[in-house]
Order: sequence, then structure tokens, then C-alpha cells
Amino acid sequence: MTRAPVYFFSHGGAYQPQPDVQYKTEHPVYPVLQAIGKEITQKVKPKAVVVFSAHWQAEPNEIHLNNAVNTDLIYDFYGFPPEFYKATYPHRGDPALASRILALLASAGIPARGMKRGPDHGVFSGFHVAFHPTLNPLNVPLVQVSLYNNEDPDAHHRLGQAVAALRDDNIVIIGTGMTVHNLGDLRKTWGDPTPMPYAVSFDKALKEAVEADPKERQARMAEVARRPDARRAHPWMDHLMPVYIAAGAAGEDEGVQTWTLHEGAFAWAQYRFGDIPE
Repeated sequence: MTRAPVYFFSHGGAYQPQPDVQYKTEHPVYPVLQAIGKEITQKVKPKAVVVFSAHWQAEPNEIHLNNAVNTDLIYDFYGFPPEFYKATYPHRGDPALASRILALLASAGIPARGMKRGPDHGVFSGFHVAFHPTLNPLNVPLVQVSLYNNEDPDAHHRLGQAVAALRDDNIVIIGTGMTVHNLGDLRKTWGDPTPMPYAVSFDKALKEAVEADPKERQARMAEVARRPDARRAHPWMDHLMPVYIAAGAAGEDEGVQTWTLHEGAFAWAQYRFGDIPE
């Protein structure tokens, strides 16, 4: 059986910080995420989904994951309209899958522990578009795993490698973040979609690295994080690290950028690693 593909979602908002993507139905990314979600539910048909969100960084050298079935959403954002804090997203965890992930991480020498923690907006906002509760429900367990609280691309690549075996059981691994994410510059250019120069240059460099020969990909991607424009593209690299996890989980499978958009201080690239079932 073909291994489940791995995905990276750019999940940000239109002209302002996320979590507004689920409300911006006219934004160009909206139908793109919808199409990716249908690809996953209708073609891949996963047994479960494991997600790594930019908005959960645990410890510098330790990983956390949700091991509870029922959890509340985490509204980890400030200053938005009241309805943003009433958002819902149906989901259920899977303690058995969480235990398996902990075992995989232990085998890879990665300290980790389980806890009860609901999905943050890096998960539920983009997933509400890709896996709309009524139009395209996911209907499988969802286990969220943290990032490290550091900016080490190789450590996050190894984290992806550690959980790659899940793909053999048709479990889809998704990283969510943004390929360019500078909120400071966003506030300076509020409402102006004209791309900042680094949004274009960094996004292009990341694409070339992700689409490189898988044998060279890890080194090429690590170089991207050291580029002169990298710190402008990501003042803190939390939104970038999930793509390194996805690449690590991909192993020898090729990566492809399926779509991108340069918008102000953001870039919205979407990636898939591996093949879609026929």
C-alpha cells in the first residue's frame, strides 16, 4: 500500500494575523485549502491525522502531545471580534495513537510526554476550511503534537523522521505554519497586499530546497534557515519549523509546492510530500 502523503498548510489570515482565514471566504487561499482537504478525505482517506502546529512550542528539548479524547479549543489570540472566540470545530483525540507516537519518539531518543490540550487556532482555523465540519468533515481521530521551543531545523527534521512510520498505516501527518510570517512588518503595512521583497525571495528559496533531491533536502533546507533574509521572513521561526517536520516525515519521498501567494509580510505556500493514491 502507498504510504500516506505528508502535508504542510500555510494557515494565516488575510492582511492581518490569523485566525481569520476561516472567515475570509473570498481570500485566494480559501479554495486552495478546500481542495487540499478534499484530496485528503476523498483520495487519501486517512485512518487518522497527526498535526504539528506553529502555535504549540513545548520545551527546548522536549515534545508534548495531546493524549485525551475530548478537549476544548484554545483561543490563543487577542484583540479580535467576539465571534472569533465562539468558533467551534468538532474533533476527537486518540489515546492509543498518542501512546504509539510517544513510543516512536522514545525509540528515537526524543523526550516527550502526553497531556490534555485542545487544538489551537493553528489547527482549527485552517482545518475549518480544509475539513469543513459539514462540507468535508474529517471524521477521523486528530492528535496534535508540539514543536520544540527552539529554532533548530535539524531537530525538527529528526522529529518528523521519528514519526514517519505512521504513514505506513495511512495516517496523514500535517505541519501548519506559514512560509513567511512577519507580524511586525504586517502591522506597518496594514491592508497593503504588496509583497515585501523578502516574502518573495525567501519563499522561492524554500521552494527550491523543499523540491530538491530528497537526499540533499535536509541540508538545503537547513541552509535556507540561515539565509540573510530568513530573519526578516521569520523574526521567530515557529511558523517555519513545521515544514521541516513535514520534510523529515517524508523520508525519501519528493516534495512539491502545490500553491503559493506573496501578500505583504506573508507567504502562503502549500506543500505535499509523497504520492496521492490512484
